[in-house]
Amino acid sequence: MTAQRVTQGKVVLVFWRLIILFLAGLLIFYHTYTLFDLYSGAGTSVHTNYEYVQSTLRVGITLSLLLVVFGSRRALWGMWIAITGLIVTHYWAHFGNLPVDFTQGRHPLSYLKGFIIPTVITLAFYSSNHSTDSKTKA
Repeated sequence: MTAQRVTQGKVVLVFWRLIILFLAGLLIFYHTYTLFDLYSGAGTSVHTNYEYVQSTLRVGITLSLLLVVFGSRRALWGMWIAITGLIVTHYWAHFGNLPVDFTQGRHPLSYLKGFIIPTVITLAFYSSNHSTDSKTKA
């Protein structure tokens, strides 16, 4: 294996890991900010079961994404379970006529956009692991 090929492999590995770090960091910031905003007193002091369920899922998303950033493959499962749960709660609000503002004027399929970033994170995670595996085999 040439030095140039090793360098290219390292650049590709760094590229995938930066994508994971950026997207996971974006989601971690968003869900942490949402939790902070909910519980810092910006809203009412009385929270509903819906908010508690969503909060638990947001904590799960945040913790699993932190583990994904540190390279845990199992954490991807936790991320997918928590994000799927969060999207299910959006459908619960949409079709359950819960008193939340975000459902007004939204098409039911619009909640599926929540799967885009986790898909890119998962593909980047497996691509970065694939590039490390192929380096060790050569």
